[in-house]
Amino acid sequence: MSVEVSRKSPDRLDLALGAAVRVRRRAIGMSQEGLAEHCGISFQQIQKYENGLNRISFSRLVQIARALGCRVAELIDVLDTSGVEAANYSDVLRQTRTAGALELLDAFERLPKEARASLLDLMRSLTATEAGRA
Repeated sequence: MSVEVSRKSPDRLDLALGAAVRVRRRAIGMSQEGLAEHCGISFQQIQKYENGLNRISFSRLVQIARALGCRVAELIDVLDTSGVEAANYSDVLRQTRTAGALELLDAFERLPKEARASLLDLMRSLTATEAGRA
């Protein structure tokens, strides 16, 4: 008897929910290990949830929300939007998976308004230059 391995990519809703968990966890300064300990599961399972590789059951979602000090509704709010809005939010959540993205966003938020504007101009210039080379 052979076991078939699914090569289907994760559903965008599972990706969005996992990303929402990751963003909340990192926002409160909790590690994957810490969240896993609160939930009585392995940190690898938290990684799978956050990457949308495993679906989060409702009972586990309630447990995760409690561990993160928020309501389930705060985590699933992104899923209750129009298709375009949800797709845009999913893109933003996907981008937060880039190494250093959340730290960069945190530092950016602490900059004075004028410095943020200057940094944005610099980033636009750098990315336009790189796009022109491609």
